[in-house]
Amino acid sequence: MMRVLRRLLIGKPLHNRELAHEKLPKWKALSIFSSDALSSVAYGPEQIMLALVAVPSLVAYGFMGPVAIGILSLLAIVVLSYVQVAKANPEGGGAYTVAKKNLGKMPALVAAGSVFADYVLTAAVSVSAGTAAIVSAFPSLAGREVTIDVLVLFAILMLVNLRGVRESSNAFVIPTYAFLFGIIILIVIGIWKSITAPYLLPPESLARQQLDWAMLFVILRAFANGCSSMTGVEAIADSVPMFRKPEARNAAITTYWMAGILGFMFLGITYLVMHYHILPIAEVTAMSQLAEEIFGRSAAYYYIQITTMLVLYLAGNTAYNGLPVLLSIVAKDGYMPRYLATRGERLTFSNGIILLTVAAALLIIVFRGNTEHLISLYAIGVFISFTIAQSSMVVHWNRERGKGWQIRALLNGIGATTTGLVVLIITITKFLYGAWIILLFIPIMIYIFTAIRGHYNSIADQLHLPEECYEKGAATFPEGKHIVIVPVSTTTRVVYETIKYAKMIGDNILAVHVSNNEETTQKVVEKWKLWDPGIELIVIRSPYRLLMRPLLHFIEKKEREKGPDDYITVIIPEFETRKSWHRLLHNQTGWFLRNTLIWRENVIVTTVPYHLKE
Repeated sequence: MMRVLRRLLIGKPLHNRELAHEKLPKWKALSIFSSDALSSVAYGPEQIMLALVAVPSLVAYGFMGPVAIGILSLLAIVVLSYVQVAKANPEGGGAYTVAKKNLGKMPALVAAGSVFADYVLTAAVSVSAGTAAIVSAFPSLAGREVTIDVLVLFAILMLVNLRGVRESSNAFVIPTYAFLFGIIILIVIGIWKSITAPYLLPPESLARQQLDWAMLFVILRAFANGCSSMTGVEAIADSVPMFRKPEARNAAITTYWMAGILGFMFLGITYLVMHYHILPIAEVTAMSQLAEEIFGRSAAYYYIQITTMLVLYLAGNTAYNGLPVLLSIVAKDGYMPRYLATRGERLTFSNGIILLTVAAALLIIVFRGNTEHLISLYAIGVFISFTIAQSSMVVHWNRERGKGWQIRALLNGIGATTTGLVVLIITITKFLYGAWIILLFIPIMIYIFTAIRGHYNSIADQLHLPEECYEKGAATFPEGKHIVIVPVSTTTRVVYETIKYAKMIGDNILAVHVSNNEETTQKVVEKWKLWDPGIELIVIRSPYRLLMRPLLHFIEKKEREKGPDDYITVIIPEFETRKSWHRLLHNQTGWFLRNTLIWRENVIVTTVPYHLKE
């Protein structure tokens, strides 16, 4: 039953040779890797506005235009720099890979921790923002945001991505392009209406107080909030191997497409927010207010809200395509669990997909699906990775010194300086609003990375075969005894099968019965003599009715008595019930014994399962 359900939800396994068919053309890759960046126009301009009107005593709305232009300039610098990252690192991995090559271990781990935080936040923010969009259109859903968010994460994003890249791209491409079509129509009609209006921008949208330190802080915080529109820009560079050949060139072209569309939509939405002088309304997004101003509560309004909801949900898919690939690269280097580097039966990094889903769900639950609170954590991680990536590229071009390397190094140097300043701005303006959590999280992740690598290094050292084993040519092994211990409760078919197996692997067999009842023990001894398997039954008295402890003491005694080249194997007889609930009707002594002995250094543990028919 479970297998049928698994096949229904995830699909049949894919052969390794089908991996080439999972590669994406540019038009599909745009919807997969750019949905986060493109969908951010649904909340990026709104976050600028919210920061500017947050302090009632300050008149700062008029700074929205300059802040938006500053963000667009930053976008241009970052995109041009990340195209260089994609071309220089066709194997993917983005900031982590390029930092590892050019700056060393620690900057690479800082980049990995930063991108991990950013991708988890991408999934959480996108899903919570999508729910906010639909709650704006259908207020009766208010109060159920967290439940909706978690259902979307597990029932849609996780399952669709577990089915494979090709199927996720097929599922997500139509909603993404439907959203782009709706927003472009919204902007075009909105601008047309604004041209025919008495004013392009009302006086209240241009009002601003004189610039002082308090106003500067508000402007910088609005800039930091608006930078959330740039998250996801790095996703293409992280996932270059998932493009069709030539991978790096196609990734670069897709990055330019994404930047052009994002810039147009971001500028258009910002202008319309200022034209209609949109202000915050509880449980209603700025995008909802814009759509209602331009279309009224018509079908077009609901089209905008529904496609916005869908693309914001699917924007989390950027994280699902970027983070598992990054984790697989980090895992291959030994800084994350090895199983994260293994592809699942649908050729996806399924363990990374599950990890991302659980982490994003926990974040949503902790912050109760509040988009504004989640965005307070946003952007700092990705701008740290931007800065590291571009600093690494400066070193890369200085080493390569190919044709035109000075211009490329200058471009990346300007990018690193700019994004480094943005990191400082975000840290200062959003520190008390949650940025401190990310600044604490990144060192914790670095500690985890190094602890995992230390564990793997320790295992490798302990499992390494000594050089002298290779020098002798033929392997030689010291001779020793094999002591086989078989716990016996009573003489049954299970014990018979266990003794039969024990005789095959050794001659020195000790059958041990722990006695807590003389009458029962006498019956067991009589049956054993009658059966006569050719093995002495050792009886250990247990007046305190304990079973495990006397047996463990007996095994410990044999450990002390054995020679350095001797082995002790404990074979546990067990019967397996046909139905799982039947296990509740029997004690689990064998299971407890196995899990206790498995931690002992000098004892081998095995079981002989006997499968019951009914």
